[in-house]
Amino acid sequence: MDHGGHGMMMDLPPFTLARGLEFGGDPFFLVGCVLALGLYGWGVARLWRRGDAWPVGRLVSFVLGVLTIAVAMCTKLNDYGMVMFSVHMVQHMIISMVSPILLLLGAPVTLTLRALPAAGRGRKGPRELLVALLHSRYMRIISHPAFTIPLFIASLYALYFTSLFDFLMGSKAGHIAMMVHFLAVGLVFFWPIMGVDPGPHRPGYVMRMLELFAGMPFHAFFGIALMMASEPMVGVYEHPPARLGIDALSDQTWAGGIAWAFSEIPSVIVLVALVYQWYKSEQRQARRIDRTADRDGEQELAAYNAYLASLQSRSR
Repeated sequence: MDHGGHGMMMDLPPFTLARGLEFGGDPFFLVGCVLALGLYGWGVARLWRRGDAWPVGRLVSFVLGVLTIAVAMCTKLNDYGMVMFSVHMVQHMIISMVSPILLLLGAPVTLTLRALPAAGRGRKGPRELLVALLHSRYMRIISHPAFTIPLFIASLYALYFTSLFDFLMGSKAGHIAMMVHFLAVGLVFFWPIMGVDPGPHRPGYVMRMLELFAGMPFHAFFGIALMMASEPMVGVYEHPPARLGIDALSDQTWAGGIAWAFSEIPSVIVLVALVYQWYKSEQRQARRIDRTADRDGEQELAAYNAYLASLQSRSR
């Protein structure tokens, strides 16, 4: 069976989790994952060699984020996702909602800024260019909720409920571009919310939670719309291969349920992370206040002792 103009036979056996997790998938993402791990490892090693610490939790989080991309795109899930809507939706949800959160908790931008050497006076190296990009008008626009939330929503409705999805699935390059888009949208959406790396848009913790929950209901509605549809809504999945033994409408219902469930799971993960960050921030603020109070107290005591000494000298 030639599927979607890919020029490849999708003669797959019925889907099982074991078959889906077999090694395979797209070499583009395999190379990307290896490169990401290599660059991150270089940055951590550079800090360690000069005696600087880097939290192990950030390292673990980033590695897990890359591994989730590898599972979604470098296994047979990628093949089954071409002919099964439900498997594709698992890929989409991992790439756009799980992987970005884990990658951002790894603070790759902070690591890059600390690992890259500073250029000499009057010169611009990679570190200075990255700092300029972070403070640019472009970054202020793409990190603002007025941009991130509509983009997050449009990536669902404008893609799946139009002919754009069928067009992108019609070529290997289109499929890769779509998955890269999902990952980029997830990173852009969660970047200001997570607040681990520096950026131009850093709202308070309450506002971050509001931004998080502003997009999630639309995600849930998208899943419900797929579950309640009485006919297949995506052309490329209307006629799954008979060998798979699946019905297009029931597979779409599963896809909708997966989309609906994933609107809840990442929200809980991010909410827990935000509450923890808030708690740690309050602790740091309390310690700063205590240190300031201690210093001020010593100054007040020294001033009072000097005042007493001056009174005593006058009385002589």
